Formats: sequence, structure tokens, C-alpha cells
Amino acid sequence: MIKRMLIMLVLVGATLFGVFGFKGFVDGKIKEAMSGMGNMPQTVSTTVAQETDWQQQVEAVGSLRAVNGADLSLELAGVVDKIEFDSGQDVQAGQVLLRLRNDDDVAKLESLEALAKLAQITYDRDVKQLKAQAVSQAVIDSDAANLKNSQALAEQQRSIVDKKILRAPFAGHLGLRQVDLGQYLAPGTVIVTLQALTPIYADFTLPQQALDKINVGQAVTARADTYPGKTFAGKITAISPKVDLATRNVQVRALLDNPEKLLTPGMFVTVDAVTGKPEKLVTLPQAAISYNSYGSLVYVVEEKGKGPDGKPHLIAQQTFVAVGATRGDQVSITKGLKEGVTVVTSGQMKLRNGVSVVVNNTVVPKDNANPKPVDH
Repeated sequence: MIKRMLIMLVLVGATLFGVFGFKGFVDGKIKEAMSGMGNMPQTVSTTVAQETDWQQQVEAVGSLRAVNGADLSLELAGVVDKIEFDSGQDVQAGQVLLRLRNDDDVAKLESLEALAKLAQITYDRDVKQLKAQAVSQAVIDSDAANLKNSQALAEQQRSIVDKKILRAPFAGHLGLRQVDLGQYLAPGTVIVTLQALTPIYADFTLPQQALDKINVGQAVTARADTYPGKTFAGKITAISPKVDLATRNVQVRALLDNPEKLLTPGMFVTVDAVTGKPEKLVTLPQAAISYNSYGSLVYVVEEKGKGPDGKPHLIAQQTFVAVGATRGDQVSITKGLKEGVTVVTSGQMKLRNGVSVVVNNTVVPKDNANPKPVDH
């Protein structure tokens, strides 16, 4: 009985030893594999930090408005008698655009002009008779008053007739016609919009911190997404003397050249105002910058001797930097990095201090100071 129990205990012990031994062997292999994987070089792309000419500028989004723009209407009511313009037409200042029916008003004007002419004749005749002492001074005074009254009534009626004619108040480009022939128009009914497009205003706002960087007469350029790659030159013409209490922004107005009349009121544009003189700054692709709670950093690639294959052994090291302004795909570095240093531009998520890296620049992030949108 005892012999059988000893044999069973030996078998159980051998089985447990085999199970735990195998598990220890597997765990060791897994640990060895994981350790090997942790030391495997990580593939990254890199670039060399370079100093370039950097022109500081202030950028803002603005809206366009015409130098002169109005929705045209008439002060008086009436029926449309003649329409003398086409939608989308360019017109000159003073050009007749529309006439209301005015037959009754013209007839009344002719009557009042006749009365004024008669009053003038009467006044002139009595003045001659006064010299011959045929009439008194009181008659002359009465004639003068009647003459002025008649002339004023005629002028008033002439103004009424004139107000039934719509003229372009300034040269510009007409919009779409909003009325039809024979239509009755109430006072103030919009007939057509007129906009002067050359040149054109761009109104935008800047934070108060930018006030010391801009001034009247300063050159600006504007870009509209409607015309990719095209810029419109202009200059600042006015800066509001008041900062908005809610936003702490100040309103700025620039006058843009628009010879081809591509820009129209109501469009939004991006306005760039050049400030200061060009300076030399280290630049990197924006993709090279990593951000965490401690600040902005880049991974610098350093050479640490030779590897087993005889090639340079490269490792990545974190370096904190101070980031400046951006332009296109580039960002300026104001502190923490010198020209000529090799910096990782992609693959940072796999890196930590001291990790070995392999450089593969087959595909690299864009590094264009003035990128242009591409239609696909």
C-alpha cells in the first residue's frame, strides 16, 4: 500500500515539475523576445534643420466691401415706364437707369413754369413803370413776391419730376434687376444693387497686441479660396481708434487692387500684413514638432559609434524647443535648436530617449513655405 502511494506521489511530482518547468521555459522565451523587440531600431524619417530668411507677418480673416455700394431705389411712388439698363451692366455716374410714368407731373410743371414766366414779365414791366412813376413801390414789392413764389413752385415740381428718374449715383457694376416694366413701385422699393468693384475694401480685425506692428499705408496682400494661388496687393488705409471691449480686437481697413473685378463685396479673404525686417530663423516642417504638458519638443538623431554591421548607430534624443510663427507647412524655432541638426519628422510616437532608429526618407512630410491647394 505504501509502495503504491510513493509511486503515485513521484508521478504527481514529476507531472507538476514538467508543467511548471514548461511554463517557466515559455515565459523566459517570451521575455527574451520582448526584450529583443524593445531593442529593435525604429524606422523614422528625418530632415536637417536649416536657417532661412523669415519675414514676420500678421494674418487675419476679413470681409470685402465696395468702396461705393448701394441698393438703388426711388423716393416717390409710381409705375415703371422705362427700364434703361441690363442686369450685370457697367454704368457711369449720372447714367439714367429707370423712369417712372410722369405725364401728369410734367404737365403740372409746364403750367407752373408758364405762371413763373408771366410773373417775370409782370415784374419787369412794373419796374419800368416805376421809373416813370406810373406805379407805386408796393406794386413792385408784390410783383417780386409773386415772381419768387411762382419760381419756387416751378422748382418744386421740377424736383418731383426729376425724382421719378433713377440715375446711377456713381460708376460701378449693376446686379440683378428686381423690378419689371409696368410694375407699381412704392417708395424705397429696391430696383437694383450698384457696386463699385475697383478698387475694393477689405475689413478685418486684429488683436490689440498687433497694433504696434501695423500702420496706415502699410502694404498687405489678400488671398481668397475662390482663386487658389492668386494674391491681391493693397495697403492699409484706416485703423479704428477704438479697441472692442468684448474681444479686445481692433478694426482695420485695407484698399485692394481689383483690376479684373474678381473680388466682390461679401467675400471673405485672408489678409497678410508684412511687419518688420526679414530675419534668419531655424525652420522645420510642422510635423516634426511634438507637444506634451511640458511644452514643445523634437527628437534629435545622434550618432553613437558603429553598429555590429559597421554602419553608424543612430539614437533619438528629446530636445525641448520654443516654437515661433508658422507659414505654410513650416514652423520657426526661436530657441533650443541649431542649424544643421538632424530632426525626426515622422514616427515620433514610437520613440523615447535613447531608442535606436533607422532613417527612411522615402516618404517625408511636406515642408513648403507657400503651399498651393491641389484639386483632385
